[in-house]
Amino acid sequence: MARIRFENVTKYYGSVLAVDNLNLEIRDKEFVVLLGPSGCGKTTTLNMIAGLEELTDGDIWFDDEIVNFMPPHKRDVAMVFQSYALYPHKSVYENIAFGLAMRKYPKAEIDKRVRDAAMRLHIDHLLDRRPNQLSGGQRQRVALGRAMVRQPAVFLMDEPLSNLDAALRVSMRAEIKELHQTMQTTFVYVTHDQAEALTLADRIVVMNDGIVQQVGPPDEIYERPRNMFVASFLGNPPINYLHGELIESGQRMAFRRGALTLSLNDEASAKLSGQEGRKAILGIRPEDVDDRSKPSEGGAIDGHVNFVMPIGSDQYLNMKLAGEELFFRVGKETRHQNGEEVTLAANLARLHLFDPESRESLLWQEGAPS
Repeated sequence: MARIRFENVTKYYGSVLAVDNLNLEIRDKEFVVLLGPSGCGKTTTLNMIAGLEELTDGDIWFDDEIVNFMPPHKRDVAMVFQSYALYPHKSVYENIAFGLAMRKYPKAEIDKRVRDAAMRLHIDHLLDRRPNQLSGGQRQRVALGRAMVRQPAVFLMDEPLSNLDAALRVSMRAEIKELHQTMQTTFVYVTHDQAEALTLADRIVVMNDGIVQQVGPPDEIYERPRNMFVASFLGNPPINYLHGELIESGQRMAFRRGALTLSLNDEASAKLSGQEGRKAILGIRPEDVDDRSKPSEGGAIDGHVNFVMPIGSDQYLNMKLAGEELFFRVGKETRHQNGEEVTLAANLARLHLFDPESRESLLWQEGAPS
């Protein structure tokens, strides 16, 4: 299999910087997701692994070999594109077999690999059909099968589910996760969809403007974001922010904005001890409140409900709080009304704090890129 290592890799398109001094190691058999908005450099990074883009500077290693100038066909990688890129005049069988046939594999070996892949992907009954006779999900499985039969050392995927409807994306995520576990191959997956990243990844690489913002397991990225970009990019609805300052409150530090005061837990208080008066931005995720329990001391959020949005399993409250409009997610058991004054209990262990100037976390710097 393959371990991939980027050492000081930079990529320019003319004067446009696409990837800036990337240092990253992707472990053998790991599922890594490159996550970020359009133009952040994630697809460029994937294409450099595949050999489809030349590096401006730095080195890419596969295991103990530099592959900067190795052509794509010698890198032992297989790629699945957003567009599927199927041959419309060929059958499903012929599409899956095409790469092997071009490499002059024996017909018996081709047939064995094609039928095995088709069975794993539940498209063995479709082998005689053409792509225009298939649904979007079936076409995606054919594209996966074509890559699978190569039995590559590295499996690359560039937003493969973006053309599918929401329900099908959920089921295909599960199939891709199962595929990785079965194939025991290094997977590198590009997406702008946070749900895909959180569901699929062993580790997530969050990118913005060509720079890696944070690398880590999904839980770490979500629970301990290194900066405001990472905190905002993951979470739906996005994290709420309030500008305020740090104060001392009894034996603890606290965040204050107007009439709102939220105590920090022991860990955060210890890290920020002695910084009374420091300007800070509070981040609180919509789900980190409770409307059914009594707030602990220093954990009450009082606000005015502008409107309520039921979403079946929960409710979203749009609230006016300390002069700002914030979103919170609460259970559906308590029925809130527009215009109601409510008190929510904040989960003090899950508050985030950021520096207003650098926008870096005041608490989670250990989540830095690695």
